[in-house]
This record gives sequence, structure tokens and C-alpha cells, in this order.
Amino acid sequence: MKTLLLKNLKETHSIMSPVETLLAILDLEPLEKNLFRGHSPLTGWKRVFGGLVIAQALMAAIRTVEGRRPHSLHAYFLLPGDPTIPILYEVERIRDGKSFTTRRVVAIQRGAAIFAMSASFQVHEEGLHHEATPPAVPRPEDLPDEAALKRLYFDRISPNRQAYWQRERPIELRPVDPEGYFLRKPTRPEQHVWFRATGRLPEDAALHACVLAYASDMTLLDSAMVPHGKSVADADMQPASLDHALWFHEDFRADQWLLFAQDSPWSGHARGLGRGLIFNAAGHLVASCMQEGLLRQHQSA
Repeated sequence: MKTLLLKNLKETHSIMSPVETLLAILDLEPLEKNLFRGHSPLTGWKRVFGGLVIAQALMAAIRTVEGRRPHSLHAYFLLPGDPTIPILYEVERIRDGKSFTTRRVVAIQRGAAIFAMSASFQVHEEGLHHEATPPAVPRPEDLPDEAALKRLYFDRISPNRQAYWQRERPIELRPVDPEGYFLRKPTRPEQHVWFRATGRLPEDAALHACVLAYASDMTLLDSAMVPHGKSVADADMQPASLDHALWFHEDFRADQWLLFAQDSPWSGHARGLGRGLIFNAAGHLVASCMQEGLLRQHQSA
């Protein structure tokens, strides 16, 4: 199936579930030592989804590390990616220490860097422990699923957002405040969203980390637009991820419900900052995330 996908992603996408497609595109093709090739699902998007590039770059780094799990990554988006051509991931082995390993990954298309990331890995250690408390929000099973959300809000959102919700996706979202999430009335600069993979994932902690990295780019930039009543899908907005940081704290499963508690402490100068804490269903903090993005608004004629 992987070989078929690499030969014709568009044809294969129609016979695979969204989660199967995500797993296939995370299974990078090794070309040389430290060099991998990745592909994008051909879904009609004009540019590669940023979360996909983060996830593939993290997977490329993971492929060069043994016996250690990632604990952080810091990335910059440099150019829009073209989903119709492959992405090359070149890994630089910066350091292999006794406790920590550092990798640098550059994603390349048409000879130019479109993305750069540093990732750090650590051996397992015990130490002092504390964690943040999750917000008091409804459980995912008490919130409308995506089919119900479409019935409630589909006819009340813009064509751009309708096109997004019509696609099958590997990640299911259940916003805690569905009306605020869909209708975008200006409110406090925060939003909470439950998410999980839409299918069972293999028993591979590194793969779960990559799927979480993929999902971490889906809603975070939107948190900076909530107080302005806007969405990244609005026709008058030019949004783009600029940088992204992610820290992994505890083991988790990305195919079980995770709560992404997000807020935005600042926006200005055509940029916005989002930050998020990711909790499992038991209330334990499993990851933290921050992102700054471009929030350029087109001036009306």
C-alpha cells in the first residue's frame, strides 16, 4: 500500500481512510543516510498543511535516534509548501550526548528550504513533578460530534469553512463552545477543543507524538482571532504559521481524547500568538505548545 501511495497519492487517497493516509505519509521514504522523502495528500489545498510538515520533520528526526523519545521541538515556516510535489527532509545530527540528543531538520522543495526545525530527545529519567490543572469543561462524549455540528452550523458558516468541514480528516474535533467556534462572535481570547485521531493507531509512542504534532497546528492560530470575531478561513484574512514550539511531557495516545486548552495573550503588527496546554481525558498534562502566526487582514476596496 505504501508503494502504491508513493506512485499515485490521489488515486490511493480514495481507497484509504484519512487515518490510513496519514500513517502512510508519515512513513517517510529513506533516500540516503539522514535524507528522507515525504508526500502530501492531494485534497485540493493550495499549500501543504503546516502540521503535516511538522509531523514529517519530527518523524525524519526520530528515524535517526535510537532509545530516546522527543521532548521538544522548535520550528520555523519559511515558505509555503507545494502539495503536488515531494518534500525532502535533511537531518543534521547535531549532538548525541549521554542524556540528550539534538537533531536539526530542513524541509526542501525545488532546492529551497521551506521549513527548519530543531528537535531534542532525552533518555527516560525520574525527577520532581508538578503539572497544571485542566479547565473545567464538558467531556467530549457530552459534546456534539462532527455530524451533529454540521447539522447545527454548516449552513451558517462561510463557503471556505464549509469546504473544510466537508473533507474527511484524520483528526476529529469537538469544540467545547461550538457556537463560539463556528459563529465567531468576539469573546475572550481563548478556546478549548477536544481532539483525537479518527481511527486506531499502532502501538508506537513516536508515531503518537507525530500525530499530536500534526494536530497541534490545526486550531492554535485561531485562538488569536477569537477576540476579533475572525477565523483563519475568512476570505479577508491571510493567515500563516510563522513558528511553532511543542513540548512533550508524558506518555499519551493520540487516538484517545485529548483536550487542547488554548489562549492568546497578544496580537498585533499582523501577527498573533497562541499558546496551548494538552491534557488527556484523565486530566494529566501531556504536552504544551506555542505558535506565532501571520494574521494579515486584506483591506476592503
